[in-house]
Amino acid sequence: MVGKHIAVLMGGLSSERPVSLSSGQACADALEEQGYRVSRVDAGRDVASRLAELKPDVAFNALHGPYGEDGTIQGILEYLQIPYTHSGVCASALAMDKGLAKTIAAAAGVAVAASRVMNRFDIVKKHPLPPPYVVKPVREGSSFGVVIVREGQEVPSSVISSGWKYGDEVLVEKYVAGRELTCAVMGGQVLGVCEIVPEQSFQFYDYDSKYKPGGSKHVCPAKISPNIYQNIQKMSLQAHQALGCRGVSRSDFRYDEQKDELVWLEVNTQPGMTPTSLVPDIAKISGCSFGDLVRWIVEDASCMR
Repeated sequence: MVGKHIAVLMGGLSSERPVSLSSGQACADALEEQGYRVSRVDAGRDVASRLAELKPDVAFNALHGPYGEDGTIQGILEYLQIPYTHSGVCASALAMDKGLAKTIAAAAGVAVAASRVMNRFDIVKKHPLPPPYVVKPVREGSSFGVVIVREGQEVPSSVISSGWKYGDEVLVEKYVAGRELTCAVMGGQVLGVCEIVPEQSFQFYDYDSKYKPGGSKHVCPAKISPNIYQNIQKMSLQAHQALGCRGVSRSDFRYDEQKDELVWLEVNTQPGMTPTSLVPDIAKISGCSFGDLVRWIVEDASCMR
């Protein structure tokens, strides 16, 4: 119902704060254009008291990373009995843990790459997997802390350096060469598949290639075989359902054409909604404008886990 009061939660406390501010601003502007009354809330440690004072009809969760995407803010919203967008406490916590999410997705029949979860300080004297492999924080997003170790390289010292700030638990995963593909699920409906082509100066789809204008190109729909396209859609829906996701989610994949190897990497329970984000482009090829997308997300909000 147009006219609802929507609190758009943005910013937050994680490394992804700048991304969240961009997502939140874009969503808040679009919701106002749709006729909603919008309060922009920079979600600091006083977020519970601010929400209790605002008493919104719905909280639009545009937060990313720890505290906003891991079940923390979801628990606060349930305690306050404020309907909120995207996934609930359990699905958010599970999807944020890359190791657990892979275990659950694999049990549901989703193809994943070989991996292991370990303490970063155990990656000292020898490679934890035969190179090439990827080391990534278990509970971060936007490619923060991702290290690719290629054949002939030494054990990655950056992971055990004093400058590392992403927690001691890391996921070590077989590196799958090839194409970067992603697919969105909206409610119970799987949408299209998009290919991400990073600009040539970037080694992989890292933070800058994600968010800098011109950092990557989105090919929607992806120009891949119908069989691979349909497999990606199928696995995206399987992962969404197995983890108990709600609203909109986005699953990421790697596809090695030479070996015909397709693997699921992770599911994003609160995909970015910035001007360079993927889900708005994927929704567009299904005939859903950005305004339509944010309105659907708001109307899908719930107090339920």
